[in-house]
Amino acid sequence: MKITSVNVRKMENEDSKMKAVASVVLEDSIAIHDIKVILGKNEDGSDKLFIAMPSRKLPNGTYRDVVHPINQETRSAFEKAIIDEYNKIED
Repeated sequence: MKITSVNVRKMENEDSKMKAVASVVLEDSIAIHDIKVILGKNEDGSDKLFIAMPSRKLPNGTYRDVVHPINQETRSAFEKAIIDEYNKIED
Protein backbone atom coordinates (compact mmCIF):
# COMPACT_ATOMS: atom_id res chain seq x y z
CA MET A 1 0.00 0.00 0.00
CA LYS A 2 1.38 3.35 -1.01
CA ILE A 3 0.20 6.75 0.20
CA THR A 4 0.08 8.80 -3.00
CA SER A 5 -1.35 12.07 -1.68
CA VAL A 6 -1.76 13.89 1.64
CA ASN A 7 -3.75 17.10 2.08
CA VAL A 8 -3.79 18.87 5.46
CA ARG A 9 -5.95 21.85 6.49
CA LYS A 10 -4.85 23.57 9.69
CA MET A 11 -7.60 24.75 12.02
CA GLU A 12 -7.83 28.45 12.88
CA ASN A 13 -8.75 28.00 16.56
CA GLU A 14 -5.34 27.86 18.27
CA ASP A 15 -6.90 26.99 21.65
CA SER A 16 -8.35 23.72 20.35
CA LYS A 17 -6.53 20.41 20.75
CA MET A 18 -7.57 19.54 17.19
CA LYS A 19 -4.92 21.25 15.06
CA ALA A 20 -5.83 20.07 11.55
CA VAL A 21 -7.93 17.78 9.38
CA ALA A 22 -6.27 15.60 6.75
CA SER A 23 -7.20 13.56 3.70
CA VAL A 24 -5.05 10.72 2.38
CA VAL A 25 -5.17 8.98 -1.00
CA LEU A 26 -3.94 5.39 -1.28
CA GLU A 27 -2.58 3.99 -4.55
CA ASP A 28 -4.28 6.85 -6.46
CA SER A 29 -7.48 4.85 -5.89
CA ILE A 30 -8.97 5.26 -2.41
CA ALA A 31 -9.48 8.49 -0.44
CA ILE A 32 -9.81 8.70 3.33
CA HIS A 33 -11.11 12.04 4.62
CA ASP A 34 -11.55 13.63 8.05
CA ILE A 35 -8.42 12.29 9.74
CA LYS A 36 -7.85 14.58 12.72
CA VAL A 37 -4.46 15.89 13.85
CA ILE A 38 -4.61 16.24 17.64
CA LEU A 39 -2.17 17.82 20.07
CA GLY A 40 -1.71 15.48 23.02
CA LYS A 41 0.94 14.69 25.62
CA ASN A 42 3.78 12.19 25.76
CA GLU A 43 4.31 10.16 28.93
CA ASP A 44 6.89 12.74 30.04
CA GLY A 45 4.33 15.55 29.67
CA SER A 46 5.78 17.05 26.49
CA ASP A 47 3.49 17.93 23.58
CA LYS A 48 2.99 15.40 20.78
CA LEU A 49 0.92 15.42 17.61
CA PHE A 50 -1.02 12.26 16.80
CA ILE A 51 -3.79 11.30 14.40
CA ALA A 52 -7.35 10.15 15.04
CA MET A 53 -9.03 8.22 12.26
CA PRO A 54 -12.55 9.16 11.07
CA SER A 55 -15.23 7.96 13.46
CA ARG A 56 -18.94 8.19 14.10
CA LYS A 57 -20.95 8.43 17.27
CA LEU A 58 -22.98 5.35 18.15
CA PRO A 59 -26.44 5.49 19.79
CA ASN A 60 -24.88 4.56 23.16
CA GLY A 61 -22.65 7.68 23.05
CA THR A 62 -19.38 5.92 22.24
CA TYR A 63 -17.37 6.47 19.07
CA ARG A 64 -16.22 3.87 16.56
CA ASP A 65 -13.63 4.32 13.81
CA VAL A 66 -15.13 4.18 10.31
CA VAL A 67 -11.75 3.24 8.81
CA HIS A 68 -8.46 2.47 10.52
CA PRO A 69 -5.06 0.83 9.99
CA ILE A 70 -4.97 -2.78 11.16
CA ASN A 71 -1.33 -2.81 12.28
CA GLN A 72 1.16 -0.47 13.89
CA GLU A 73 3.37 -0.26 10.79
CA THR A 74 0.52 1.14 8.70
CA ARG A 75 -0.63 3.48 11.49
CA SER A 76 2.94 4.82 11.79
CA ALA A 77 3.11 5.39 8.01
CA PHE A 78 -0.16 7.37 8.09
CA GLU A 79 0.93 9.38 11.12
CA LYS A 80 4.35 10.21 9.65
CA ALA A 81 2.96 11.26 6.24
CA ILE A 82 0.24 13.44 7.78
CA ILE A 83 2.38 15.07 10.47
CA ASP A 84 5.22 15.70 7.99
CA GLU A 85 2.73 17.49 5.72
CA TYR A 86 1.27 19.38 8.72
CA ASN A 87 4.76 20.62 9.65
CA LYS A 88 5.33 21.96 6.10
CA ILE A 89 2.35 24.32 6.35
CA GLU A 90 3.19 27.81 7.55
CA ASP A 91 0.95 29.33 10.21
